[in-house]
Amino acid sequence: MLIDLEGSAGRQTRSGPRPSRHRHIGGTDWLRDVILGGQDGLVNILGIILGVMAAGGSEAVLVITGFAAAITESISMGAVGYSSTVADRDYYNAQRMAEQTSIREDPDMERAELRRLYEQKGFSGRLLDEVVTTVTGDREKWLATILGEERHLEPVPPGEVARRSGVITIATLAGHLIPLLPFLFLNRTPALLLAIALSALVLFGVGVYSAVTRVGTWWKIGTKMVAIGLGAAAIGFLIGRIFNAGVA
Repeated sequence: MLIDLEGSAGRQTRSGPRPSRHRHIGGTDWLRDVILGGQDGLVNILGIILGVMAAGGSEAVLVITGFAAAITESISMGAVGYSSTVADRDYYNAQRMAEQTSIREDPDMERAELRRLYEQKGFSGRLLDEVVTTVTGDREKWLATILGEERHLEPVPPGEVARRSGVITIATLAGHLIPLLPFLFLNRTPALLLAIALSALVLFGVGVYSAVTRVGTWWKIGTKMVAIGLGAAAIGFLIGRIFNAGVA
């Protein structure tokens, strides 16, 4: 039996399927990982650059420190992405095994929990009975419903661990290089101005793209991203000045 859970909102128009007005966000959220790694790398290295310059460090010290930080921070961020994704995968698998056991050993309790879940969604009467019967008629569908709608858990797709750690590592390294590269070709002051300008431009672009593909006003999100990034980097400058004043 087919059950229309969405009513007229889910039906097709005479000319074909009704186009969705909502953007689809996939399970593999690569944009989140790019923003996480890229922004962290960019802000981190810009803060180091400002701190070294405020403390009176030479261009050689600045470049060496910057590249050392870029490599170590990128590897570290990638390792964090790897560890967190493995933890998510292992937790999901553990919960899946626990729910499989519960369905097998006490199906009545699990069926009652599923019924309460759909009652809270507004289902009642015959329709509620049909929904519960349909879902519990297939063990895999039943299990996926419990994990997704009751436990709010999502499976980690195959290859996601390597993908996420790789994306975060590359994004972090790219974020480090953006403010650092000008110091390889320009003198100190113009390199600093270009580094700040490039950083602000990239941060604004990331904010705009995030707003366009997700939700929000592009110029507000872009401006907010710039303010947060440059504001955090400015802390490195203040710390450098404090240490420089203390040494002096």
